[in-house]
Amino acid sequence: MEDLAEYHGPISKSQAEEILNEAGRDGSYLIRDSMSSAGSYCVCVLCDEWIYTYRVFKQKDGLWTIEMAPGMKERLFRNASNLIAAFKIPDQGISVPLLYPVNKPKQ
Repeated sequence: MEDLAEYHGPISKSQAEEILNEAGRDGSYLIRDSMSSAGSYCVCVLCDEWIYTYRVFKQKDGLWTIEMAPGMKERLFRNASNLIAAFKIPDQGISVPLLYPVNKPKQ
């Protein structure tokens, strides 16, 4: 995950919301560390002035998955980049496609 430009590391939910609200376009997204589930991540995406957060997990077998809408079949991915690419397509079980990565500012 750390290799992705849109990964912001250990920022809070409120910091993520502030960054995405500044971006201002539906489909703007970033990735951050989960504060409530050690070792997992959150994909945060802006849709209709709301920030939706989806937890992303790396399983013991090395495959990646994301929490989706109830009733959607779990999908597994070989790496985080493939997972993100899959959710750039509409109607994949999240509120809005991941269209506009909000990259972490370079230090």
